[in-house]
Amino acid sequence: MTRAPLLLAAHGTRDAAGVAAFRALAGRVGDLAGRDGIRVAGGFIELSEPPLREAVSSLVNSHPAGLVAVPLMLSAAGHAKGDIPAALARERTRHPGLTCTYGRPLGPHPGLVELLAQRVDAEGADGPAPSVLLVGRGSTDPDANADVVKTARLLWEGRDYPLAETAFVSLARPGVAEGLERCRLLGARRIVVARYFLFPGVLPDRVAEQAAGYAAAHPGLDIAVAGVLGDCDEIAALVYERYHEALSGDIRMNCDMCVYRIAMPGFERRVGEPQHPHDHPHDHVHL
Repeated sequence: MTRAPLLLAAHGTRDAAGVAAFRALAGRVGDLAGRDGIRVAGGFIELSEPPLREAVSSLVNSHPAGLVAVPLMLSAAGHAKGDIPAALARERTRHPGLTCTYGRPLGPHPGLVELLAQRVDAEGADGPAPSVLLVGRGSTDPDANADVVKTARLLWEGRDYPLAETAFVSLARPGVAEGLERCRLLGARRIVVARYFLFPGVLPDRVAEQAAGYAAAHPGLDIAVAGVLGDCDEIAALVYERYHEALSGDIRMNCDMCVYRIAMPGFERRVGEPQHPHDHPHDHVHL
């Protein structure tokens, strides 16, 4: 029996290191799933090559059947809720007969929290336990921002960090400097900035730059910046877990607090808003 191939759907970045890390993870997932005879391909919805269209074409190989798509996103924001599903709808138009089972974003998940703790501890090993500022991408979707706050709380629970605060590098508050200032006012003197990102890129670099700027203005503080989650066996295993979950269960987004379903204050216009795929610069077929 042929098992459904696995499509890794990512956003895309202009950062070469980020693209390389994605490709390395795709290879790692491919090695893991390949032991079970499952083919794997990955693509981007914008900014980077290969486009999602090429990844889908390589998996269906002129014989459309079914595939499982796992979004390489840490939370269910607009890309996971709208952009990728819209792109998959376009691929179903391009490949009549193709069916797509859509998996959940990767977080929140205990494995990600443990990886964050490892990244923090690697920077804060010399000396007393540091306070933590978890910095996420930031979104116009409050549900996604709440997931980052939840992750910070889960990182704090049961560990000896004096405190764990949350900040965002774009689209949401508090910003990095605001988050560090809050930590300082709460008494923190050793702080590790945990970058909640899968891969290197423009935004993780911006987090480091803003943290360095704040540290320069506050020489009495010990501020370090942890590495991103990155290409590793733990992430590959989580992606494969999401694949099996999608095949065996009833997988849905978090609909209870979704701005596309309920009228949240300030986001009322988003209810029922139609979703459209991005136009990838290397996707020359427009349907």
